[in-house]
Amino acid sequence: MKQELEQVIAELVKTAYDVDVTIELTRPEEQFGDFATNVALQLAKQVGKNPREIADALAGKLRSDERMSEVTVAGPGFLNLRLTDEALVAAITADPTKTLASKTVLVEYSDPNPFKPLHAGHLYTTLVGDMIARLVERAGAETVRLNFGGDVGLHAGKSMWAIMQALGGENPDKLAEIPESDRPAWLGARYVEGNNAYEEDEAAKQAIVDTNKRIYALHDSVDYDSPFAQIYWACRQWSYDYFATLYDQLQVVPFDRYIPESEVTPLGLKTVKKQLEEGVFVESDGAVIFRGEDIGLHTRVFINSEGLPTYETKDVGLSLTKWQDYSFDESIIITANEQMQYMQVVIAAIHAFAPTPAERTRHLTHGVVKLQGGVKMSSRKGNVVTALEILEAARAAGAANGTNPNEETILAAVKYAFAKNRIGGDIMYDPLESIALEGNSGPYLQYAHARACSILAKAPDTEKILKTDALQPDERRMLRILGEYQEAVARATTELMPHHICTYLYELAQAFNRFYENNRVIGDEREALRLAIVERYAEILRTGLELLGIHAPERM
Repeated sequence: MKQELEQVIAELVKTAYDVDVTIELTRPEEQFGDFATNVALQLAKQVGKNPREIADALAGKLRSDERMSEVTVAGPGFLNLRLTDEALVAAITADPTKTLASKTVLVEYSDPNPFKPLHAGHLYTTLVGDMIARLVERAGAETVRLNFGGDVGLHAGKSMWAIMQALGGENPDKLAEIPESDRPAWLGARYVEGNNAYEEDEAAKQAIVDTNKRIYALHDSVDYDSPFAQIYWACRQWSYDYFATLYDQLQVVPFDRYIPESEVTPLGLKTVKKQLEEGVFVESDGAVIFRGEDIGLHTRVFINSEGLPTYETKDVGLSLTKWQDYSFDESIIITANEQMQYMQVVIAAIHAFAPTPAERTRHLTHGVVKLQGGVKMSSRKGNVVTALEILEAARAAGAANGTNPNEETILAAVKYAFAKNRIGGDIMYDPLESIALEGNSGPYLQYAHARACSILAKAPDTEKILKTDALQPDERRMLRILGEYQEAVARATTELMPHHICTYLYELAQAFNRFYENNRVIGDEREALRLAIVERYAEILRTGLELLGIHAPERM
């Protein structure tokens, strides 16, 4: 409805004043109407007329629209539109607009590295990335969910060095002594040991550098038989198994593809070397760099002085692989804020020789995830809060407040706590607040849905009809806010910001509580209409929660 009316007003402006204008209808306070626009004030200078005169002219035209019950002009020239009851009902029953139909959209998120623990930051990108993928899919896009991880690189060298230290050398048979349930934590501890040794012991540092080279060589030769290779492949698989278990527990939509760095590194290395000849990259002190200062960014190394590719070169290979395999309309990447400037340089470098995939790449970044108390996590220092520990914190909070939530509620608590904040800032996770059945939380909205289902279950087997004759004020108020759902989803999709859905659902639940407190539903002469309102309310709660990856239970 909103988009249709915006188009109508834009066409009226074009016809009357021969001006192309983008209309953005807003939602005023209820007493002023259902929609408002300041288009007359925008046009005043362009057409040389008083804004009030323009508003009056447009209002006269809009009053003939059968969807309007009232069109008024306020102040210096604001247009206020009130819909008929029929139009209000039509707005909540219309199908969503498929704004991304026929588009191919890649969404890359989670991106954990094998040999390292999956920490709370990875949990955030996994859950919010899943939400964003659901949004673009709902908008009609062919959605490809991608996961990119570093199975080669210095972190793998550190881990492999420490693993061999723990095994007493290249002894793959000793891996069998480590219980399957202990493997993720065991690998995480080895990474911390390797990182500390790299920073504190020169001999160990050189050994780790050599181990890193062996890993690259292992992939070049596809060596599966040596003891070193057996340890590497086994421990890499341990990580993949751990990731799969966690994703299943989180109930995210399965990824379409997991792309390891080793798969795209050869293409990235080949491309950077070719573009070195073309002048995109230059040599400096034995390394290959991109001079970002020339375009207002900063310089980064793409091949180090050891001749090994850096993360930058791997991302070149990843971007080109995505383009070759999918010819995407948009590629969305979700990472931490600390990678913002890094990605700016990488995308700028790619733009120099492959402008289309660079221009179609959209990079979203988020802040640091902290537990209540503000401790920043670092897997290098070993004080990392793992993804599973975040879930356990919610579980413990539920035990502490006596609710003893099931796994669906625990997931709702964490997912909603992450989603309700705008992407970009730091995330302070408060387990007790997240698990509460009151306030702006996932469990509260689950309970709201279950309550609506309970009302419907108690109702007699009568037809539920959204009648449009003489709506009472509270009924109209509920239909009005129900009609805002599509607008909230459209905004969340355009901006790739799931928090808009959280804000809407919470306000919707509060509005329904007020409606239900003041209006009898079952047994009232207006039962059929009011049950239809409850039914639509429950449906919107369910579909909105589904977009957040949250289960909407019928009972709690």
